[in-house]
Amino acid sequence: MARDDRTLTDAHGVVIHYYVWAASAPRGIVQLAHGVGEYALRYERLAEALAAAGYTVYADDHRGHGRTGIGQWGEGSPMLGHLGPGGLPATVEAVRDVTRTARADAPGLPLVLLGHSWGSLMAQIIVDAHADDYDGAVLTGTAYRTPLTMNGGDLNKRHAHLGTTGFEWLSRDPAVAAAMAVDPLAIPATVLKLFGLRDALRLYGRPTRHPKRDLPLLVMVGDDDPLGGRTSAEKLVAAYRDRSGFTDVELIVYDGARHEVFNETNRDEVTVDLIGWLDARSAVPA
Repeated sequence: MARDDRTLTDAHGVVIHYYVWAASAPRGIVQLAHGVGEYALRYERLAEALAAAGYTVYADDHRGHGRTGIGQWGEGSPMLGHLGPGGLPATVEAVRDVTRTARADAPGLPLVLLGHSWGSLMAQIIVDAHADDYDGAVLTGTAYRTPLTMNGGDLNKRHAHLGTTGFEWLSRDPAVAAAMAVDPLAIPATVLKLFGLRDALRLYGRPTRHPKRDLPLLVMVGDDDPLGGRTSAEKLVAAYRDRSGFTDVELIVYDGARHEVFNETNRDEVTVDLIGWLDARSAVPA
């Protein structure tokens, strides 16, 4: 499946690198937002599967990350991971720039925002303010954004005995941790170190009581995810139902899975579940 590599320039002059995997007969759009310390092309396998199922995929390298980060700071710079001018709000707005681009490219297609980890926290922020700009949202490796339900500390602590890379918390598949350990674009630093206190605190919050629309929402987590896991996800889902009034909220918890459900040993099952949810809720009929 051919990939189109593109750029846009955000309001602060930062060049945002993003990627498009176009479906041959598109039924919808999925916009993917990645996590801290990684980059969009780690999800190329997923993007290709979605495109084959009829969903055109847009995914950007967020500020400080991937090719965007290299453009900001230079290859190998110790500043990689830092967001740059405007901080987290500007990073969120750059994600919204990609949304606007996708809408302009295909104005008649439904668009679902899929956020993983940090990307899912930004997706929660976006849904709070702009639910009416989307036709659905999927949150993976996510958490209920309070200090008691989202781990802001050492995410590898309970998995550290399983290996020496520091990435064992990501997946039961040891190849995932091994690949991250030698990836020059992988950034192991914490959110607090990369973003600073102000932007780290901006990631906390609860779903709004006044969303602009009733949005179909899917949450997918592993029950061994140290960021939040089952209990945190259950509280998040309850908040979207009770606080935001969303009427179509689904939670899938994968037994034994860790943080990156799309890179887990049952990744094919997770992909099938995602496509099934998209087909049922947000696709133009084939």
